[in-house]
Amino acid sequence: MGHWIQIDTPRGRIGAWRADPADTPRGALVVVQEIFGVNAHIRSVAEGFAIDGYVALAPAYFDVIEPRVELDYNDTGFARGRELITRLGLDAAVDITASAADAIAGAGKVGCVGYCWGGTVALLAATRLGLPSVSYYGARNAPFLTETPLAPVMFHFGDRDASIPPKMVQQHRDLLPQMDVFTYPAEHGFNNDLRADYEPSSARLARDRTLDFFTRNLA
Repeated sequence: MGHWIQIDTPRGRIGAWRADPADTPRGALVVVQEIFGVNAHIRSVAEGFAIDGYVALAPAYFDVIEPRVELDYNDTGFARGRELITRLGLDAAVDITASAADAIAGAGKVGCVGYCWGGTVALLAATRLGLPSVSYYGARNAPFLTETPLAPVMFHFGDRDASIPPKMVQQHRDLLPQMDVFTYPAEHGFNNDLRADYEPSSARLARDRTLDFFTRNLA
């Protein structure tokens, strides 16, 4: 269903995995990767949203540094991923997200969904780009919670996430009381079926809430 395309961004030309629905789109989504690149998990996430009726585009953010990065879920992959997101920076990530949104704007109103590092990019897509966004377990969100959202944003967290303590989750509720903040009996990457902390019941519930969010906000 999905295929690679090329898109132009202010940071250079990059690849992006695009998945299209079988029928008329309900809207479009920018799917923002974890720190591991546009790997099999992120490609399958994009394709899942296409099945649900959205044009989904997952930009390969790291292409501006190194093409087609796909990292393993191990210590080496974590270290390399952290190095790459530091080199890229969040301002560049927002620029790339904006270009990705422009690339699929013909399919209707555009939203954003992101995971882990991508969860923070999704928050910034709401505060800086005005894209209705869903942020999954964004451990880097805290410094940006005082930014004024230009569009609705929904948050999902595992309540056993060692990288996002309850105090940090509560900050989201305190500083963005108008936004939905959900917690689940799960660890960090509970939506990712390639990781040991995958929690299928939580993933299904979070996905149902995410789809409802986009039905309401991309109509």
